[in-house]
Amino acid sequence: MDRIRIKGGRPLSGDILIGGAKNAALPLMAAGLLTEERLELGNVPRLADIDTMAALLAQHGIAVEPDGRTLRLGGRITNSVAPYDIVRKMRASVLVLGPLLARVGEARVSLPGGCAIGTRPVDLHLKGLEQMGAAIRLDAGYIHASAPERLRGATIVFPFVSVGATENLMMAATLADGETVLVNAAREPEIGDLAACLTAMGARIEGIGTDRLTIQGVDRLHGARHAILPDRIETGTYACAAAITGGSVRLVGARLEYLGAVARVLRDAGVEIEEQPDALVVRRLNGLHGTDAMTEPYPGFPTDMQAQFMALMAVAEGAAMVTETIFENRFMHVPELNRMGARINVHGASAIVRGVAGLSGAPVMATDLRASVSLVLAGLAARGETVVNRVYHLDRGYESVERKLAACGADITREAG
Repeated sequence: MDRIRIKGGRPLSGDILIGGAKNAALPLMAAGLLTEERLELGNVPRLADIDTMAALLAQHGIAVEPDGRTLRLGGRITNSVAPYDIVRKMRASVLVLGPLLARVGEARVSLPGGCAIGTRPVDLHLKGLEQMGAAIRLDAGYIHASAPERLRGATIVFPFVSVGATENLMMAATLADGETVLVNAAREPEIGDLAACLTAMGARIEGIGTDRLTIQGVDRLHGARHAILPDRIETGTYACAAAITGGSVRLVGARLEYLGAVARVLRDAGVEIEEQPDALVVRRLNGLHGTDAMTEPYPGFPTDMQAQFMALMAVAEGAAMVTETIFENRFMHVPELNRMGARINVHGASAIVRGVAGLSGAPVMATDLRASVSLVLAGLAARGETVVNRVYHLDRGYESVERKLAACGADITREAG
């Protein structure tokens, strides 16, 4: 397995290009199942998860043609089975369930895998589809779903906010018979991006950007062109990289409006964020201050930024409390950060971070996607050499992270395992 070697202590300076959002690209690719016509997606990031979704769509008969940062999808659905060998690699694979049911009336989808950060059940997806008339059973690790008479519109009230369930049911509802209302729907920018693309394909969706989505089903959707929005998690991650090294980085293509609570929390911690027409400039001129953060659905602080922010707080003055309310097993980076000299104590769903004067390089092990990059951030700030092992997680969500950081002055290299 590859590993990343970092010699820390260099302030970052330069430009970093922010790619398209992985968490928007994956459901947008699944939306290609909703029409036989061509769907063209621009600003597509080059990530392992994109390749996994492309392989899954090919399994269903959809041709996926890459052309630089563009993907062209199209074709007839010839197979409604999403097999374990592909789905186990990535939880977002379950997003083919709604589109398959809506288009061909049946689907057999393996229960999903992905990062080991908690159970993340798909109950809300299945209950919502049942309310829309689907018959669903679980057998031998697969979801068996059928709706031979076409899905029906329904009012679905989510007991808690779920991004994946909102996406799956919104896609299914576009081709359902009648009106579907999603109450307590997720409001993440990626949801709005998917809704905008579906609208361009002929869907009728109201309430975009709110927690109540109303979808009027149509008989068919057509092709469209859509550019994926910039990745707010990649933006936040490199903002933390600039701050933890005491540098100044220009994040090209980033949009402040998508950062939500991340911008507020970083500013409270002493990080400067300047908005330019085509970029965000992030710098730290003085010290960092311990600042609390609690993960919440958008526009709250995202769970996907928790590990990176904790690495930043490890070198801040004073103490910070980081509380995780989304996933129950997302503090696996804490022991590794402590190996580097951080002072972090976990108490249930909260971690108390007492800032230290500096971190020390050490060999560490990545456990999931965001934990991986938090260790890279810590290595950038640490004295001596840090080796991050099992970095295949990184490639699922960050494109060329070592090259982007090296171009800004970091001493960082990737080594083949």
